[in-house]
Amino acid sequence: MDSRRHTQKNYLCDMQALIAPSMLAADFGHLQRDTEMVNSSEADWFHIDIMDGVFVPNMSFGFPVLETIRKTARKPLDVHLMIVQPERYISRFAEAGAAVLTVHLEASVHLHRSFQEIKAAGMQAGVAINPHSPVSGLYDILGDADLVCVMSVNPGFGGQKFIENTYRKVAALADFRAREGLSFKIEIDGGVNRQNAPRLVETGADVLVAGNFVFSAENPVATIADLRAASVRHNL
Repeated sequence: MDSRRHTQKNYLCDMQALIAPSMLAADFGHLQRDTEMVNSSEADWFHIDIMDGVFVPNMSFGFPVLETIRKTARKPLDVHLMIVQPERYISRFAEAGAAVLTVHLEASVHLHRSFQEIKAAGMQAGVAINPHSPVSGLYDILGDADLVCVMSVNPGFGGQKFIENTYRKVAALADFRAREGLSFKIEIDGGVNRQNAPRLVETGADVLVAGNFVFSAENPVATIADLRAASVRHNL
């Protein structure tokens, strides 16, 4: 896991965002090949979406697929749970190799308790918010968060158009982080590409999740390198 802990002092110098290709956009018929591609690229994390067909209108990876990716992956697994009652499976995801485990504000009745259980299981704790949810609903928990995942599309499917209001939400989170002296990372998930990455990072984003933009490219490794080069924050 990337060990950098962002503090207010860190944000005074140039910083490069982490790149997390979303395996939801990979070719499920050639999963090992695509996992090896991410290994060989300049990406930092694997982003893995777990969907149950209830919280979101789609289903994706289960534990067997996650464990298969883990066998080949040489970078941390950033696991995003889009499921109801995520607290039921925290220990299972730790066993399956998650380094970061993110649960949704909208799906977690006892979010603080879930964070405690995630950290006790040896993972970093993240919270995701849907496009309709205000960031103010997170303020009471951000002191315990390692990561905030801002959904910049409606969750459930890849390939959607980026929601422009995301910039305002990122700015609000970055301002709160600086004001309170906190160190959580801000992650953007959905519609990230070469065009919006610079503005997202300058606004305060630390982790960029990219799915179709990477895996539909003619040269995914070069696309990841280009996205990384575009994701530098200058003197925020």
